[in-house]
Formats: sequence, C-alpha cells, structure tokens
Amino acid sequence: MKAIRRFTVRPVLPEPLRPLSDLARNLRWSWHAETRDLFQSVDPGRWSASGSDPVRLLGSVPPARLAELAGDRRFLRRLAAAAGDLHDYTTGDRWYQAQTEPLPAAIAYFSPEFGITAALPQYSGGLGILAGDHLKAASDLGVPLIGVGLLYRHGYFRQTLSRDGWQQEHYPVLDPNELPVAQLEEPDGTPAQVALALPGGRQLHARIWLAQVGRVPLLLLDSDVEENDLGERGVTDRLYGGGSEHRLLQEMLLGIGGVRAVRTYCRLTGHPEPEVFHTNEGHAGFLGLERIAELCDGGSDFDSALEAVRAGTVFTTHTPVPAGIDRFDRELVARHFGPDAELPRIDVDRVLRLGMESYPGGEPNLFNMAVMGLRLAQRANGVSLLHGNVSREMFSGLWPGFDADEVPITSVTNGVHAPTWVAPEVFRLGARQIGVQRAEDALTVGGSERWDSVADIPDQDIWDLRRVLREQLVEEVRERLRASWRQRGAGTAELGWIDGVLDPDVLTIGFARRVPSYKRLTLMLRDRDRLMDLLLHPERPIQIVVAGKAHPADDGGKRLVQELVRFTDDPRVRHRIVFLPDYGMAMAQKLYPGCDIWLNNPLRPLEACGTSGMKAALNGCLNLSVLDGWWDEWFQPDFGWAIPTADGAGTDPDHRDDIEAAALYDLLEQRVTPRFYERGRSGLPDRWIEMVRHTLGSLGPKVLAGRMVREYVERLYAPAAVAHRALGPDTARELAEWKARVRAAWPGVTVDHVETSASEALAELGTTLGLRVRVGLGELGPDDVEVQVVSGRVDEQDRIGDATVVPLKPVGSADRDGRWVYEGPLSLDRTGPFGYTVRILPAHRLMASSAELGLVAGPSEELVAAAGLLMR
Repeated sequence: MKAIRRFTVRPVLPEPLRPLSDLARNLRWSWHAETRDLFQSVDPGRWSASGSDPVRLLGSVPPARLAELAGDRRFLRRLAAAAGDLHDYTTGDRWYQAQTEPLPAAIAYFSPEFGITAALPQYSGGLGILAGDHLKAASDLGVPLIGVGLLYRHGYFRQTLSRDGWQQEHYPVLDPNELPVAQLEEPDGTPAQVALALPGGRQLHARIWLAQVGRVPLLLLDSDVEENDLGERGVTDRLYGGGSEHRLLQEMLLGIGGVRAVRTYCRLTGHPEPEVFHTNEGHAGFLGLERIAELCDGGSDFDSALEAVRAGTVFTTHTPVPAGIDRFDRELVARHFGPDAELPRIDVDRVLRLGMESYPGGEPNLFNMAVMGLRLAQRANGVSLLHGNVSREMFSGLWPGFDADEVPITSVTNGVHAPTWVAPEVFRLGARQIGVQRAEDALTVGGSERWDSVADIPDQDIWDLRRVLREQLVEEVRERLRASWRQRGAGTAELGWIDGVLDPDVLTIGFARRVPSYKRLTLMLRDRDRLMDLLLHPERPIQIVVAGKAHPADDGGKRLVQELVRFTDDPRVRHRIVFLPDYGMAMAQKLYPGCDIWLNNPLRPLEACGTSGMKAALNGCLNLSVLDGWWDEWFQPDFGWAIPTADGAGTDPDHRDDIEAAALYDLLEQRVTPRFYERGRSGLPDRWIEMVRHTLGSLGPKVLAGRMVREYVERLYAPAAVAHRALGPDTARELAEWKARVRAAWPGVTVDHVETSASEALAELGTTLGLRVRVGLGELGPDDVEVQVVSGRVDEQDRIGDATVVPLKPVGSADRDGRWVYEGPLSLDRTGPFGYTVRILPAHRLMASSAELGLVAGPSEELVAAAGLLMR
C-alpha cells in the first residue's frame, strides 16, 4: 500500500551524542576524513546503506545502538575531538585573517547550482561542482563568503538505461527535512521568507534553507511553500527544467530573491553585509537590479546607483559559445518588471537596456543574461587563460573600437578542492612523507614548497598506490555495472561475465563528463577496429571506463550515449570498456583516483576549463587531452600528452574528427601504452612513475581551488571592495554625471594632426622619436581624457600586434580653436616593420579600465593616409 502522507521522524540523540547532530549538519564532514570515519564507526552497515550521508545515518540507527555509543568512552573521546576540531576550524583565524591588505568584510557568491556532496544533489555538472569547490576552498581559507542558490525539489535527474541503451531520466522528490539543511527562522520561530512581485498582483514566495559548508553559509531558496499557487510552487522544481518563463522566474528568484535572502540572513545572524557580489555565470545577473533598487529607495538616482553597484560586482563567464548563454524575449522580460510586477520604481526600458544585444551581430530583440552580467559588473573574468581570450573575442561587441585583447575581461583559471577529490590513500601517502598538518596545508592553501616532497617518495610506494586505486575502481565498476544491467532488465543468470570486467593490472582510461556534442563522447569510436585492437592487444591492452549524462532535451546527446553503450555491450570487448550510468559526485570520487589516464577530446576551444582532469591529476592520473581549457595553459610533456588538433574554420567537421581520432589512436599505440608497460631495471615502469611524480609535484599546487580562491581575493574581490568603499552616494553621483557628460561630448573628440621628428621611414633600433599631436576635446578637458601613442610591430595589413601603450602629456593650454597639443616620446624598441597610432580614451580615477565606457577616438582615415609612418 502507498502512504497518503509522508513525515520525517528525526532521532532523539542521547545527551552525550548531541555533538553528532552538529557534525552531521555541517557539510565539512564531506571533505574531512576523520569526521567521516567517526560516522562510519556508528554503524558501518547503515553508513554504507545511507550513501555515506550522516543525516540519513542518524535517522536509521536503532535507539539501542545509540544508547550503547552513549556509554562508549572511546567513541565519546573521538566525538569530543571531532567536535572540538570543527569548532576550531569554524572560529579560528585562517589565511584570510592573516592578510594585511584591505579585504571585503563579506562576499556574496551566487550560482544556479552547487555541488557540495552527493547527499545534497543540487548540481548537474562542472558549473555546480566548481561552485561547491569555491565555497569549500573559501571556508578552508577563512574567506567570509555567503553562498546563494536555489533548492530544487527534484534536483537534477537520475540516469538509467533502457535495454537498448537509451538514456532514461528519473526525478526523485527531495524532502528538505531529510537533507543536511536547516530552515532559516525569524526570532518568533516562523520560517524566514522572501517574496517577488509577479504580473497581475500575484507574488512568488520562497523560504530560505541554510546549508553550512564549513565556515560558509549557503542560502537555498525554495518556492514549494503553501503561500504559492501550484505554478509558483514549481518554480524551484528542477535544475535547468521548464520553458523560458520558468527559467526567467528561477533566475529572478536567484538574483533578486537571493539578495533579499542575504539581507535577511545578515539581519538575523549579525553576519557582516557583503561588500562584493560575485555572480557565477549569468543566471544570477538580476542581483544587480535589486541592489540598484535598494539604493534608489535610499535616495540615489538610477545612474548613480548603477555605478555604485558595478563597483562591487564581479561576473564570471563560463561559456565559450553564445548558444550556452540564457537569452529571453524582451517582451517576456518587460512583462515581469515595472509598475505591475517586480522593481516597480525602475523604468522598464532601463532594465531592458542592460541586457539587450545592442551591438553589431547581436539579436536586438533578445535579452542576454551574460551581457547584463557584464554591464552590471566592473570586473569580469573567464575561467582559464584560453577561455579569457575566447571571452574577450566573443563579447568584444560591447567595447567597439577596442582590439579584443583590450576588452576588460581577465581570467582566473579554475581549481578543484583537493580534500574533496584526493583519495584517502593518496593523502595518507603524503602525510607519511611530510606529516598530517603539512599535507592538509598542501591541499588547501597550496604552495609549491609543500609539494616538492613528492620527489622523495619511493617508486615502489607510488606504483603500489596506483595498483590499489585501480583495484578499488575495478570493484566499484563491477558493482555499478551489475546494478545497471539489472535496471536494464537482465537476470542474475545473465550477468556472470561481469566478474571478469576490467583487470587491475591493465592500463585504465577514464572519460566522464556531460554529453553535449562538442565534448565528443564517441570520438574514440571513429575507427572501431583500431579501438578494438587497443582494447584487446595481447601484450599492451587498455581498458576504458566511460560515464556521462545528456541533457533531457538533447536527443542528439542521448544518441551519442546509446551509440557508446551499444559498443560497450559487444561481448568481444565488454570486459574492456564499460559505460556507467548516473554519473555524479559519489561515482567521480572513485573514478578519478582509479584511472591511469584521463581522456578529454573536446572541439577546441569550446572547453572553458574542464576541471575533471585536474581532479584526476591530484590522484596521480596522467592527462591525455586536446590543448583546451586549463590543459592548454599548463600542459608539459613531463606529465601528460597533448592530442593534436585540426583547428580552422575551413576544416570539414567529419574530416576534423577523423584526423583527431587518428592522432588519439597513434598516441595510445606509440607513446602511452609502451610507457605504461615497459619496465626498467627495478622491474617497475620507472618512466611512467616519473610522469606521475611530475603530475603530483608540478600540477598539484596549480590545480587547487585554494589557489583559485586566493586569486579571486587578491585580483578581484579586494579591488572590488576598495571600489565599493570609494563610491559613496556623492562619489557615485559624480562618476555617473561625468560619464553622462563624456558620452554626450564624445562626438566632438578628435585627433587632428600627428607628427614625429623622423624624416624618413627608416630608423635604427633604440631610436627615440619626438611625437607631437594636436587633438580636439570639444566640451571636455585634459582631466577627462588620456591621449596615448600605441606602437609595435605591424603585419601586412599594418595592424599593430603586441602593442606598447604610452600616455602623452598636454603642452600649454588650448589654442583659439579649442585644440590641445600633446607631446611625448616614441621608442623604436623592436626591429622589423614597426608602426604606431594615436588614440584618445576617457580617463577617471574611479574607472577600473580605460575601456570601461567603450569610447575611443583615433585619427581619421584621411589623417592616417596623409601622415602614417611605417618604420622598417
């Protein structure tokens, strides 16, 4: 019989065991081995059955066992030590508190998904895992972050396979009372809520759940409350589900409701108000509008409020293609703002102007969330060096007149939270070498000096470790494969072959990620005969473990999954290649350490960063990847292999796949497998072990989320906090008025005449020429602009590359025609074809970049033709 109503009955812990509840409710247990070991010792069988979830575990332990533990002095000593360690961790000074620079009192970090632990399934892929790692690393470093997201009642889908290998989706219902979250409450005990106004006088209510991620509070908004109608209750039903209006409401709740949730949390707890707001991808971009409305309610005008908000906002873009950005019809957005809906005191046209693609090549009727994110943030970044270049090119239309490399989007390369992703066996080996505390510091704070000791670990220890991890993966794969085949309808009698799947002594390759077409899940199948030869080689076989989910609406991705599954079902190779459904954090934590090679073959440059290979590297797994994302930045032959690519717009996609698949097979046949199987004088694969050692020692400190968060603090959060403090109401008004004046006067800014002291188009290296420029500034003065000479080597079209920029100085005052003369040196510091130009940019002490306004004035074409000099 099926129950008509469900309750969550919480256990009553004996008084001596009360600290277990605090330990279970703080998600630090998900990356703290000693705390997990403590929970496992409560009841090993139930710990495994609970999916290593302390909240579920404590809800299932019989009272008799709890009473027994309450009288177990050894257990109580361990419990007291774990509780004391958590208290020290959450209250003591850490890296952030030791900094002397002026840092923000708090930072609010918004993301549509957070991958903290499998026990809180609020993530779909890399964006969410990255956000979870960001929070954990911030906690380890003591960064005063407040995370903001949504609580999805169905999370992301669970994946199974049909008998013929077609992906099937299931959406289990999540009860917040069974999750490691607590309801935020008002002083009178009622649930804390936020509300958004909807068209037609309706409201969208949401309660606030709190997940404690170490030192970092994570606020999750949940619309499934009684005050809402059925439609509004479903706003937070699924991650990335529903149509356009559903997604828009999710993003309004995340951005606008999220700011209101932060204000509520700070009011109730006394937490410092954030000085910096960081939006992780464009989904939360509406947070800037809510903050503008707050300032307008306090007496600011829109333009002044916009400048104040921009100063303290950081925007991170994760997509390398326009198709990956959320875009909404302008009419849909307009309907949800204004007098009859949300933010009624802000003119709807001002809202729309922030997100419209009003630049060459844009769709003028679409509201672009990333465009709004960039316009509302003074600081923006991509997530790898290459992705920063791609982003500057992709969004260059917002800064007309500037070369792509001058677009004010920097990059902070992603990192991964090592304590989450490093296998316990790897940590223990490091701790034996340098001690537990130094090993923990190496994984959290980083610093290459802590990783140098990898060089002293004996080869045999490294090889034994890799064998143990591979063996654990083999056991995990067989267990999951058996469960998958049962879900596909197979009987026990059909599954005897699974006991022979994979071999702990065979070179093991992992490939696991989302399944959009650009990641090319099936590139390895391009030449099936060659792949079979590799899998079944008599002396140097390989084995491959594959996992990945296609988006529920992506039938093309599902066909790729089915194609691969059908290949792995072939009795000739099924002991050597497997597909594991329902890829998630729990699977990943076994998969990364157990593989020898991590394979990544996206279409370059469509992988923004690709952090799965980082997690593998931290466990001594070598990367075999296309030079994309982070691998393009840090690849060295000492610790992996680069798959050659057939880049170029003119390359036929099928031909490109053929070329790159052949390159992959060649690498595996000629370089990877021989390196793994060859033995040195010691009987060990010493050259392979040396590559593992280089991976750990050289890549280890770079791929850490701790390194990433430190970079965010130093390069983005700290400058944003300084800018935020500088822009009080009066200063913000001054900046807004100055920008309005500059925009209005800019058509009158001209470069009228340029001359140098050179008489010929030939000069010697090291020569310094005198440059004299006459400019018209119209209604502006020298304090409003910077006149620059831009010089460098030129190509056949006279385009300047690797430019040097030098400001020129005004001489005297304006002449009778209102023209100004600027002078300065032009250094000929490079040989070969050399050119220069002159330009004028707006200049103000409160701008983060001279390109901020997107205004630039240069010589007219007539002036260039008449006066241009090319030095040879």
